[in-house]
Amino acid sequence: MSNTLRPYLSCVRSSLTAAMTLENFGSQVVERHNKPEVEVGGSVEVMLAPLMISRNENERVLIEASVNSLRLSIKIKQSDEIERVLCHKFARFMMQRAESFIILRRKPVPGYDISFLITNAHSETMLKHKLVDFIIHFMEEVDKEISEMKLSLNARARIVAESYLGTFA
Repeated sequence: MSNTLRPYLSCVRSSLTAAMTLENFGSQVVERHNKPEVEVGGSVEVMLAPLMISRNENERVLIEASVNSLRLSIKIKQSDEIERVLCHKFARFMMQRAESFIILRRKPVPGYDISFLITNAHSETMLKHKLVDFIIHFMEEVDKEISEMKLSLNARARIVAESYLGTFA
């Protein structure tokens, strides 16, 4: 992990750990229902204030917590059009396989690239520190993956351009 990324991820880790105090809480509107309050948004008194952690204008994390659920939305760094396309394709690929990741949402929050939803059931069946480690590891790896895809794409484009222009020489 680079030294510029370390404070950002450290802040996300500590904020996520603090926000992940989830407990079983039934709906105040419908009897015997237990829906993620951060998704339903029916009761204002069970919602915590949303927390945005921003590294720059193109890279940020939004943590929305309630008494029984937590939604984490990530805006991935996209400095040019190639990275925007690669990020969109990568996020779409991941979200089509959301059931394999259990906590991944199929649709991100508007303005963000990818979202996770952690409920009290997830925090009861999984270790909380491992969930936080997974999300931090995901944030590290997605940047690396998009950078590698961009390098690979540029190398392939250079080879194609050389072979195409070589026919005219």
